[in-house]
Amino acid sequence: MQVRGLKAALNSSGQYGYKKPDSIVDFLVVGGGVIGLSIAQRLAKRFPSRSTIVVERHGKAGQETSSRNSEVVHAGLYYPQHSLKTKLCIRGRRMLYEHCEKYSVPFRKVGKLVVAQEHQKPYIEKLHAKAQLISKAAHNDHLLPTTLISGDEARAYEPTLSQSIMAALWSPETGIVDSHAFMESLEMDIKESEGGELAYSTEVVRVDPHVGPSLAESAPADDAPEPGWVVQTVTGGSEESDAMLARILINASGLSGNLILNSMLPVDQHIPMYFARGSYASCNSPAVSGISHLIYPCPDTGGREQHAFQSLGTHLTIDLNGKVKFGPDIEWLNPGPDEDPGFWQHYLVPDGSKMEEMCRAIGDYLTGVTVESLQPDYCGIRPKQVGPTGGFQDFTFRVDRPWSMPGMSVSASPRGKGGSQMITLLGIESPGLTSSLAIAAMVVDDIICREVPAEK
Repeated sequence: MQVRGLKAALNSSGQYGYKKPDSIVDFLVVGGGVIGLSIAQRLAKRFPSRSTIVVERHGKAGQETSSRNSEVVHAGLYYPQHSLKTKLCIRGRRMLYEHCEKYSVPFRKVGKLVVAQEHQKPYIEKLHAKAQLISKAAHNDHLLPTTLISGDEARAYEPTLSQSIMAALWSPETGIVDSHAFMESLEMDIKESEGGELAYSTEVVRVDPHVGPSLAESAPADDAPEPGWVVQTVTGGSEESDAMLARILINASGLSGNLILNSMLPVDQHIPMYFARGSYASCNSPAVSGISHLIYPCPDTGGREQHAFQSLGTHLTIDLNGKVKFGPDIEWLNPGPDEDPGFWQHYLVPDGSKMEEMCRAIGDYLTGVTVESLQPDYCGIRPKQVGPTGGFQDFTFRVDRPWSMPGMSVSASPRGKGGSQMITLLGIESPGLTSSLAIAAMVVDDIICREVPAEK
């Protein structure tokens, strides 16, 4: 399937011209989802005397990817052993559970069964072997615990599993979390900090690299006196933009993650964003009423007609109230070359026509679920860096400097002066929720604090 990536850019119409900043902020975080909030919370704790502002275009936190997912705390089984996704998922899982305990965020370690038919047993055996390697390398047997069990043992966990299930991988560290309560706890920390601020209903409309008048002869004499990023925002229904100089800019805008960068890059260097819709279905069948663990089938390894649900596996998840849902599937969106960057919002309506296909996929591992018992529930959009044929793509953390952007003079670099980074996070999809606090630690401790000494 040929899918087009969207290479859109912020302020592509040129509606907003350059504007002199009238204020300065130490750290500006773009995006009020779980990633942006996690980063801002850590910044506010590590730099209590400095200013940290989160700007979010919606009226409250987590209105895009962060609120439209499975709310699963992943163990870290599925990704390449040495990838950031594995490293940050495992570290983030531990940090998230500790955070939930400290802040009384509802969560539960329910455990997960990855179930396999006879021909799929090699797949879960490889997952188990990888988990053992990761634990052994870290000299910690409890880092990624898994157990291979028989089909009968799996049915002892969940009696409605199909008789075709011949083995399973048990992951006791997998859990579920109230993602909204988690984000509220992060918001609370930011609000109660000395220098933290949340600016909702505030949209970034233009960003310019700024090297400072002392470094660039062409800069206005009354312009900002230091390097950074001039960020224009529009709040509420205002037609006028406000401009501030961000000493350090963190772009955690998820589905819009490429727009700021593309606005400062030549067209032939624009970064594409791919969009994958995932649909979820609720289920009122008596067959699922007693299920208490997450159930994940293996990916379809071939041998019969392929479809989206089988290729990824239609997972069974539960929430903290015991409600069962299936999904997500995957449907690649194919925007036109001039599509509005927010086009994906029209795809958030659940599609009832998928229930029959989803039911067939569920029947591969679970008995008693009928088409009539499935109802479309909700949809989410995942930000992807590559299309359906692109293979595995890890989380991306990109660091740019004002003087390194096209059109800026390299000689303007302030030698010996730290900071002034623009850190762009791209492709932060699953396991983004689980990894969020570890991602924040990487951005703040491993990138920012290398150049700007932390206060705490």
